[in-house]
Amino acid sequence: MAWLPRFLVDPQIGRHLLRDEGEVIVDEVCKHWVVYVVPALIAVVGVGFLGLFLVSSVSVAWLPLVIGLGLLSWAGWRALAANMDRFVITNMRVFRVKGVLARSLATMPLGRILDITVVKPMTGRLLGYGHFTFESAAQDQGLRDIRFVGSPDARDLAIQRVVQRAGLRGAPRLSG
Repeated sequence: MAWLPRFLVDPQIGRHLLRDEGEVIVDEVCKHWVVYVVPALIAVVGVGFLGLFLVSSVSVAWLPLVIGLGLLSWAGWRALAANMDRFVITNMRVFRVKGVLARSLATMPLGRILDITVVKPMTGRLLGYGHFTFESAAQDQGLRDIRFVGSPDARDLAIQRVVQRAGLRGAPRLSG
């Protein structure tokens, strides 16, 4: 993707950090590879239509050409959108940057995270992905559902570790 401008393939996470306050990235989470399967299948169908274009008569050759190029464009757009969707864990907050032409940024300070639910469907358990659901005191936020997270258990532990180190949860009590 070297031919695409950098702003179209890199969400530029570093510019959203509070470097003056000492914020550092603990983990930057890209989508799991499974999200690229559907765009790849769409692209294969698009290539099939382009092959049909080559063997079609001249009077109707434009139709498979248009369909093939449309499917390839759609597949490329879906893959690019998945590439630009990043979930970031820092020492101060979690945030999500997504969007290709128009970008959105959703942020939640670590102190507002009340509960994290990790859901691993059967295919996710086999292929190594899961979905996060964040619960906070706010009713609705852009960080509620993060889907297709690779190594979800490790990512959950990373968030719990950062929250603990920040002193936002009480020390565990030992009964005895």
